[in-house]
Amino acid sequence: MLVTFSSKAGADILMLSQHAKPLLQIMGKLEGADLAVRGVFMPEHMAQTIAQLEQAIAISPTPAEEDDDAPLDPIARPVGLRQRAFPLLDLLKRAQEKGYPVLWEASSPW
Repeated sequence: MLVTFSSKAGADILMLSQHAKPLLQIMGKLEGADLAVRGVFMPEHMAQTIAQLEQAIAISPTPAEEDDDAPLDPIARPVGLRQRAFPLLDLLKRAQEKGYPVLWEASSPW
């Protein structure tokens, strides 16, 4: 299932639900294992949301390289939280500057 993050502050961001769930959980928008159909990050709470995400990124481990001698194909490299969260964090910061909310919506699981 896809999760779409959208705001007037920037372009839409699409994520698979398996990648969006941890981010939503870090930012306090996911309780339990079930993903709500939609939600919103309000401008007045944006600073706290951004701080929570940045704190999680700061303490998250970076994916380790397996072998320095044999470079991995870029497609085969693991993606860390910092890389996964960057587009959403950028959208949240832009929305905070302009005073816009950030909406998220899960598509139907058909």
